[in-house]
Amino acid sequence: MAETLEAQPVGAFLDALASRAPTPGGGSVAAFTGAMAAGLVSMVCALTVGKKQYVAIDAEVRAIHERAEALRHELQVLAEQDIEVFGRLAAAYKLPRVTEADAGSRHAAIQAVTRQAALVPLRTAVAAAAVLPLCTALAAHVGRLIVSDLGVAALLARASVQSAVLNIEINLAGLEDQIFVRETRAQIADLTIGLGEETEGVVEIVRGRINQ
Repeated sequence: MAETLEAQPVGAFLDALASRAPTPGGGSVAAFTGAMAAGLVSMVCALTVGKKQYVAIDAEVRAIHERAEALRHELQVLAEQDIEVFGRLAAAYKLPRVTEADAGSRHAAIQAVTRQAALVPLRTAVAAAAVLPLCTALAAHVGRLIVSDLGVAALLARASVQSAVLNIEINLAGLEDQIFVRETRAQIADLTIGLGEETEGVVEIVRGRINQ
């Protein structure tokens, strides 16, 4: 059984990423980038809860911490799922097409798995986008010495969403189900409205506090 991404040392993951192997690829990187963003939010929360000077926001920070950890776990799972769905898609392309029946079955399989391959990065984009409001909620209130980590988290979350969208789009380009394509594009549009502005809002708060 192949070692999961989570079980690999960082160096081994990066070596695999840089190799000729098709996976891990952009979809897994998008998900892991989001997971790192969530991890930074968790770190900031862990350094804030229980401190006397932050007692007024302790309950809120604890709730944010719990949400960030749930998103981190989800994004780590999605990184693995991206590899799994790529494997199924590669297998579908290798199906026989000697007869018309074979060709029809192969085509149907490719379409079905390509749809799944679009849904995995869509879930990545949704989860990564959910990290941004956590950064916004914390940036003005946590310790000044750790606020830069929230700026990094916000930038990574935005990069994760944008990267996931590219992976959605490349799969939508191969789909014949135009209803699904239109619905998915509408979800992308809703998801990315205000993404840049929210990210820059966090970064502005962070820079303002750094330069106090």
